[in-house]
Amino acid sequence: MIADVVEAVVTTVVDVTNFLTASSASFEAFKTANLLKGLCVNAMIMGERGTGKLTLARIILPSAPIINGDSFDELLSALETNDAVIIHRLDGIANLKRLEETVKKTKTRIIATGGFRFSSEQLENIFSIRLLLPPLRERPEDIALLTDRFAREASETFAQGDDSFSVKEFLPDVSENALSLRRQVYLQCLLESIDENNLMEIMEQFLIQRLGSNNDYRTFLHLYEVPLIRAGIKRFKSQLQLSDKLGLNRNTLRKKIAEHAEYKLEIKES
Repeated sequence: MIADVVEAVVTTVVDVTNFLTASSASFEAFKTANLLKGLCVNAMIMGERGTGKLTLARIILPSAPIINGDSFDELLSALETNDAVIIHRLDGIANLKRLEETVKKTKTRIIATGGFRFSSEQLENIFSIRLLLPPLRERPEDIALLTDRFAREASETFAQGDDSFSVKEFLPDVSENALSLRRQVYLQCLLESIDENNLMEIMEQFLIQRLGSNNDYRTFLHLYEVPLIRAGIKRFKSQLQLSDKLGLNRNTLRKKIAEHAEYKLEIKES
C-alpha cells in the first residue's frame, strides 16, 4: 500500500524534473543539447531507462509534441502535421524504414530517445547526431544532486520540514537510474513522517487481505520480528547487547535469527 502511494506520487512528477548537471558527462550532454536547439538536425539520445533522455530532448525541442514509439499511427500523423516531434522510446517503433521515408518526405525535425534496438547503420540514415547519456552509477556527482532535489520535492509533497530527510546510512538505489532513486527517496521521506498509528494502519491494511489460514499468527510473526532484529543489529551491533535490550537470552535470540535465515540477519557473536 505505502509503495503504491509512493509510486503514484512519483509518477506525477517524473517529467517535470529539470536536467541537473554535476558530473562532467551530464554537463557535456547539457551543453550539446543547448547547441542542438539552434541546429536543424535530427538527433538520437541514447541511454538506459531513467537517465534523463526525455528531459534532455525537451530542452532541445521545448514545444514539440512527445509521441511514444509504439504509437506508430499517431507518430506518422504527428510527422505530417508538425515541424518538429520528439519520439520517446524509439525501440518500440514498428517500422523504422517507413519512419525514415516519412521524415524525408515531410522534412519534420525529430529528436528521439532510446535506439539500442537498431544498428548504427540503420540510425545514421535518420539521425545526424547520436548522444549517449551514461547511467547514474557512472555519474556519482549527479546522484548526490538528484537525491537532494528529490528530497526537497518529497518534503514539499508530504508537507514536511526541510530537515525531514536523513542521508545517514542512505544507499542510493540507481538500478533504474533516476526512476528508482526518486522512488527510494520518496519512500524514505514518507517512512520518516509516519507515526506508530500510521504504521499499524499500514500493517492492518496489509493483513486484511492475507489472513485466513489456521496458523496466521506464526505465518506473519516475521513481519514484527525481522525488522525488530534488523533495527537492533544496526543500533547495538552485537548479540550480547541486542539480547539484553530485547529482554531475550542469547539462545532465544540465536533461535530467532536462525528461524529467519532467509532474511540474512547477520550479527556479531560478541
